[in-house]
Amino acid sequence: ITDLAKKCSIVFTVVSDDAAIQMVCEGKDGLLKNLEKDSIHVSMSTILPETAEKLALLHKQHQQHYLASPVFGRPEAASAKKLNYVISGEENIRRQIEPLLHDAGAMNVFDFGDKITSANTVKLCGNFLIASALEAIGESAGLAEKSGVDAKQMWNVFSQTLFNTPLYHNYSKIVLDKQFEPAAFTIKLGLKDMNLVLQQASVVKQSMPLAQLLQKNMKTIVESGKENMDWSAVSTA
Repeated sequence: ITDLAKKCSIVFTVVSDDAAIQMVCEGKDGLLKNLEKDSIHVSMSTILPETAEKLALLHKQHQQHYLASPVFGRPEAASAKKLNYVISGEENIRRQIEPLLHDAGAMNVFDFGDKITSANTVKLCGNFLIASALEAIGESAGLAEKSGVDAKQMWNVFSQTLFNTPLYHNYSKIVLDKQFEPAAFTIKLGLKDMNLVLQQASVVKQSMPLAQLLQKNMKTIVESGKENMDWSAVSTA
């Protein structure tokens, strides 16, 4: 990290959780101590809004800039340059970094303004909605199969009509074929995200019973030793 920070005026990071990004920034060899004045740190990780706010303040104290830029998209979307980024932070930094995000595979970059916590809040809401869809796909397939209906035929109808979006197209195939390994995004990471969603919900006093169900199901699967399954397996708990 030290060498990278000293050689680059713009650094992009994407790590697994809040502890990892804090270590990357705050460790003795981290970005804060080694980035030059006016350098930019673009964080693409899924973390708590509070963590983003803390890191932005620390960078400011070191005369550096921090931009929140979490990303939506599975590995195949990255390969096809169809990623979706959400950004928030200082306006001049947003304008400077947006073209680089398109170079990094963005199909879209959605701007959520100056408030540094906004992009990470949107990311948590988005991941909650994806996980909710995964649970619903799995439950609907189970209900259809146990009722004597071809679940694949049913989802062929749904994916052309009611739920004609890439999310439902891609994930319904994975769920119906039970292709949960190798994972593009593990259930362990999904559990981490549901924990973050519920932490943020607690901060702002928002009731989220569905997120609690998702957390419970993911925890059950992780504790059963299947932590490396794809998070689309959430309904198999």
